Amino acid sequence: MLENWLKESKYAVVFSGAGMSTESGIPDFRSQQGIWRHKDPTKLASTFALMHNREEFTDFYRGRIDMLTRYRPHAGHEILARWEKEERIQSIITQNVDRFHQQAGSKNVAELHGTINLLRCLDCGREYPGKKYLETGGEICACGGFLRPCVVLFGEALPEEALDMAEREAIKADLFIVLGSSLQVSPANYFPQLAKRNGAKLVIVNMEPTPLDSMADLVIHERKIGEVLAETDKKL
Repeated sequence: MLENWLKESKYAVVFSGAGMSTESGIPDFRSQQGIWRHKDPTKLASTFALMHNREEFTDFYRGRIDMLTRYRPHAGHEILARWEKEERIQSIITQNVDRFHQQAGSKNVAELHGTINLLRCLDCGREYPGKKYLETGGEICACGGFLRPCVVLFGEALPEEALDMAEREAIKADLFIVLGSSLQVSPANYFPQLAKRNGAKLVIVNMEPTPLDSMADLVIHERKIGEVLAETDKKL
């Protein structure tokens, strides 16, 4: 069914969440094995931590950046990148900060939560690769200012440019494919609804049920995203 909809679609949009990255080996946030299982995000990944708890803030993000160096995009990321080149999909909206979509070759990506692959100086605004955090003193800019990852922290608004792009893409979509998002929080659950209201077919691929399953045209549970994409790709 999905392969037929992709063949018929004039404007297909993918929305990816943490489940897309967990198949590369990266832990999610809220599961029993998730990053927040024994940590308080407000003390480590918040605007408060950035200003008042910088040592733990830096240690936390240094650990996350170091972890990312050990993983890479999986076959599902590569299939989506090829589908974009073949014009089977037009864009990707993602909640993930790892840039695995771009590393696999995707170009038209809206990053709702920013990226951990870049650092920005709070004083001069200069940007550095995220791996600089792994150096001794790597949290300090050449100007002496503090470097922070370009991710959205607790207490910050989502980037306006990414939100605007996501809204435009959801409105234009005639096929909207959710991959690995629980769709339990806004704006994650807003864009599939927006696409559906504007006439798109809605597909949800997620290990567990989501609150929007009842409005979807196709729901796939308890299957790996990479397997679903590979199977669909083979039928195209």
